[in-house]
Amino acid sequence: MKFAHEGYPFIAGSLTITVIIGILAKIWIALIPLLLTIFMFYFFRDPEREIQEGEGLFVSPADGKIILIKDVLEKEHLNAAVIEISIFMSPFNVHVNRAPCDGKIKSVRHNKGKFMAAYKDEASFKNENIEMTLETKYGYILVRQVAGYVARRAVCRVKAGDSLKRGERYGIIKFSSRLDVYLPKNTEIKVKLGDRVKAGETVIGVSE
Repeated sequence: MKFAHEGYPFIAGSLTITVIIGILAKIWIALIPLLLTIFMFYFFRDPEREIQEGEGLFVSPADGKIILIKDVLEKEHLNAAVIEISIFMSPFNVHVNRAPCDGKIKSVRHNKGKFMAAYKDEASFKNENIEMTLETKYGYILVRQVAGYVARRAVCRVKAGDSLKRGERYGIIKFSSRLDVYLPKNTEIKVKLGDRVKAGETVIGVSE
């Protein structure tokens, strides 16, 4: 099993604590940090995915549950009428994020903010987040990694000028969080509220 490299300090730290407590205290006391270590391995897992192929497909950029699908006018980055899809990630989901389609990164912007529960609609704008704008053959695509009440940090591994392929890993949000993706207005949406999706595998839309 592959693990996200951002998780190595957490895994090493909890494992070290487990060993120290196991040596200095009773073994049963070490069960608590051991469970934490097991969770760290589980949380930072980064499994391979079978990336969907085909013209005009947008794949989910995150694992989780679809909590919002709506038409919006995105003025700040896209200046266009688009479709917003929001995905909520619980602590038990894979948290590695993937590109929804091929594209060249126009910009990456980190916005400081609050850490309210990520499932709330206002969290998209009030919480700390990282916005990545992709220049694609279908127009500009905006993807926003949103930190949550537990998740205090999002990580974007790419920068302006880089290129991404559909389903390619580009970042991670730590512990529980939300991801918003803004697709062109003419996209045929293939998911509905409450659907469970997997990054890189689940087709969330098709360009018409």
